[in-house]
Amino acid sequence: MRVNVRLYAMLRQQAGWRERQIELPDGATIDAAWQALVAQVPAFAASREVVRFARNRQYAGPKEHLAEGDELVLIPPVAGGAVPSGADDRLLRCEIVEQPIADDLLAELRATLPTAADGALVIFVGQTRETPGAPAPGEEEAAASHAGELVTGLEYEAFEEMALAVLRAIGDEIERQYGVRRLAIIHRTGRVDVGQASVVIAAAAPHRGAAFDACRYAIEELKARAPIWKAEHFTGGAVWIGARAREGPADTGEREQP
Repeated sequence: MRVNVRLYAMLRQQAGWRERQIELPDGATIDAAWQALVAQVPAFAASREVVRFARNRQYAGPKEHLAEGDELVLIPPVAGGAVPSGADDRLLRCEIVEQPIADDLLAELRATLPTAADGALVIFVGQTRETPGAPAPGEEEAAASHAGELVTGLEYEAFEEMALAVLRAIGDEIERQYGVRRLAIIHRTGRVDVGQASVVIAAAAPHRGAAFDACRYAIEELKARAPIWKAEHFTGGAVWIGARAREGPADTGEREQP
């Protein structure tokens, strides 16, 4: 059978390709696909403990069986549109954008997200800082070569279809936990220079506590679960940043990886 494999971030860099089909025996597991890929790209072997898998845009364990035509995405350590619900007042706006996040967007959120029933609008803006973060597993040597240097910018990459699904799931969790029904999560891809915004989260609610809680939950879960990667750029090089992706909400705990 044939399975379509997609790579991102450091794995794409190591392999030198983003997408290709591989042939496997019928009924092969995800782990068998991983072993076949390691045979093609031996550098992958060192990443096994930090790589997650997504089968047809859903996180999946290594023992899960694949079928003809499946899409298998390897999820290396992650950086840590409006979906109206019909007749009610819910608004969940999730976007991955290439263009810079400008003040016009913040003004738009201020004008469109809160309703007359909302007494609070909390907006979180994450931006590129000049001090480096923790390198992703396997990137420690590259990070050491830039010790003492300042970051000149970030480069973001995303598995957009799955990232949007994760963001919407986070929005659903926020509604259930905090009762916040009007939320926007907007994340950049591409180059984001120092001082520029990489992510905006806005939550409108009748009371400020819920709006603050919603923003904090959204950014923490996004950074842990969404397949979005970032590389810190320095003069003369770059380092991938992040940690092993978490498959679900923090309060459910990690699912065991066989």
